[in-house]
Amino acid sequence: MSLIPDRIYLDHAATSPLRPEARAAMEEGFRLWANPSSPHAEGRRAKAALEDARDRCKRALEWDGELIFTSGASEALWVALNRCKVKRRIVSAVEHDAVFRAAPDAEVFSDDAVLDAGAILAVQHVNSETGVINPVSDLAATVRATGALVLSDCAQSAGKLALPDADMLVVSAHKFGGPIGIGALLVRDFALLEPTGGHERGYRQGTENMPGALGMAAALEAGPWATTPEQRAEFARALAENCLTFGEQADHILALAHPTVSAQALLIRLDAMGFAVSAGSACSSGTLKKSRVLDAFGVPDDVAARTIRVSLGWSTTPEELERFVEAWKSLS
Repeated sequence: MSLIPDRIYLDHAATSPLRPEARAAMEEGFRLWANPSSPHAEGRRAKAALEDARDRCKRALEWDGELIFTSGASEALWVALNRCKVKRRIVSAVEHDAVFRAAPDAEVFSDDAVLDAGAILAVQHVNSETGVINPVSDLAATVRATGALVLSDCAQSAGKLALPDADMLVVSAHKFGGPIGIGALLVRDFALLEPTGGHERGYRQGTENMPGALGMAAALEAGPWATTPEQRAEFARALAENCLTFGEQADHILALAHPTVSAQALLIRLDAMGFAVSAGSACSSGTLKKSRVLDAFGVPDDVAARTIRVSLGWSTTPEELERFVEAWKSLS
């Protein structure tokens, strides 16, 4: 008999397991093997499936603008920040690293930042390390008066929360049970972007990932999670003493700071106990460095060094949450 209990996966903010509905949809897509851009009958059938997936994703996300399929959130962010017809790129200090890679020369937003019609402001919807929900819709309403545009990274909220009102939104399928390698840039109007030629109405190069698009649509349309909002709220209450909160909080991502044990030790011990979680601070070249995001939230160094992230997804069960609470309380 194994001494290691059944594994419990609580790292859905990194990636979620593929939903069965998405797997079945992709298998159907693989049977429609032709290139969607080919003019022959086989290509037209593949194209029809791709456009049907596009329409289904837009309906599921309640988006009435345009949708450009990409290879994921990172590419969508790059297209938005590098093809948008603006001169200035401004980003919040707590954005995902992919935003800073896409726009390394961007200005970091501050209270005295001046916005104008030549700027785009990137503000994520749900923070990937803390679960904080940013009031993007309220911010966009204010920003629009200046003529600036708002881009929101919704990788951690799409398929979980209603999307905010912004000019461009970024989503990633593997965060909500779709396949890895497919995502989308939602844009109010193609006129906001400079076309590059190629596929996706001329806004992206590379053959379209039609099976991935079908899987993404199916994942968005799939049934409810294995836990209810009430059960997730109870889970957060059970861990409230150790939870780092900075405002409105999503119920599927929690940053937990242990009173005494380091994040590195927590990961090792929880992994041995059968739990897959991640650290709020990253290990680089053997040296534990403080998370840039936690630093921007003002978390003291010693607290950040004892912080891990627990993130739930569609397959997380109430029993798994109960087991984690018991395991967490046993750590000392």
